[in-house]
Amino acid sequence: QELRDLEVSAPSPAGLAEVEVCKPELTAALREIRTQYESIAVKNLQEAEEWYKSKVPGAGRGFGEAEPSPSPDSRGPRRIRPHPGPTQPLLPLQNEALQRQMREMEDEFGEEIGNYQDVVGRLEQEIQQMKEEMARHLREYQDLLNVKMALDIEIATYRKLLEGEESR
Repeated sequence: QELRDLEVSAPSPAGLAEVEVCKPELTAALREIRTQYESIAVKNLQEAEEWYKSKVPGAGRGFGEAEPSPSPDSRGPRRIRPHPGPTQPLLPLQNEALQRQMREMEDEFGEEIGNYQDVVGRLEQEIQQMKEEMARHLREYQDLLNVKMALDIEIATYRKLLEGEESR
């Protein structure tokens, strides 16, 4: 469920790429936690059954055997409460371990983000320098084109003068 929530809350395709990078680690961690909780649940269920069998007379007998009816004063608990066993102290430790792992991953990805931002900054700087260089080359080209046109006009003028001299 948490994995689906992470996938749904991903803000952008770039964010998806970051989530996909840590997905195998997160999936493995979630799988491990799930198996731990399942084993704890099975253990608690067994403890509850043992407790119930010890508190309720005849719980271990089959259907064909007669059971004494409980008196109104000796009613057992109506609801089985979970036994506060060794699972209670483990939850804060697991939570702390997961938070520590999350902080480590945030630090690691924070460093990677910083590195990528540095690369992006350098590339943007290079793009700006190339744009400035292109603008300079364009101005030089325009200046050369203007000089060429002026020289073409001057050549045409001299050609007319020479043709005028020859025709005299």
